[in-house]
Amino acid sequence: MTRYHCHRSQMDCGQWRRSLAVLLALSICVFFVSHCRADLPATIARLKPSVVLVGIYGATDNPRFTFRGTGFAVSSGLELVTNAHVLPETLPNGPGQQLAVMTWSGVGQWNLRKVNVVTLDRSRDLALLRMDGPAIPPLKIAEVPAQEGQAIAFMGFPIGGVLGYSHVTHRGVISSVAALALPPPTSQYLTEKTVAQLRRGNFQIYQLDATAYPGNSGGPVFDPETGELVAVINSVMIKGARETAISNPTGISYAIPAAHVLTLLQESRP
Repeated sequence: MTRYHCHRSQMDCGQWRRSLAVLLALSICVFFVSHCRADLPATIARLKPSVVLVGIYGATDNPRFTFRGTGFAVSSGLELVTNAHVLPETLPNGPGQQLAVMTWSGVGQWNLRKVNVVTLDRSRDLALLRMDGPAIPPLKIAEVPAQEGQAIAFMGFPIGGVLGYSHVTHRGVISSVAALALPPPTSQYLTEKTVAQLRRGNFQIYQLDATAYPGNSGGPVFDPETGELVAVINSVMIKGARETAISNPTGISYAIPAAHVLTLLQESRP
């Protein structure tokens, strides 16, 4: 009877230890999930001054500022990154017209700043701008490539002025790391854009499970906890290359890895 009692005690002890381990693991998971959720509002508040409206200023236009897309500060805080397609094909050179950005200094407070184009990388749809005046907080660029399943958030101005000029943040995960221009199964699916991209050289892009809208182009994709730049939202060039053959676009969002922003900055240095 005593031996049987000891055996039961050992079994109960093992079950208790396993239950304790499960509870501990669940507690850790809850802590990290809660921690990330708690950090996102703080990250958003910290990043807002770094994210700008990109557009055209016209002294005689109505409205004077025409919104075209989103951008964000890097490097010294005077350099800004956006999509190349956000800029007009022909830069404004008429009287009183200028490429410009609007920087945020508080709720409903926007400051107009004139900018110049430093570098255009149309093959990766990136543009580097420089503005005059005081610097704004730059985003730190992640040096390690993102991974599938990684949590992300992105900030911008979807639908532009229709919803008012307010920062809007979406969150999701990187659902896939894939090639920009996929080799078509047959020649009937070849398009001018696909052929041009294949000739320029393919590169990896991030597919996101969150939906970006017009106005989000050029906006930062960032780590919700650290705020580090992970990628740049792109809703035109990449969809044109990957979804041309789809009669009803999927609404999936894509982004250009931050490594290409680092390359853009390096190439722009004297």
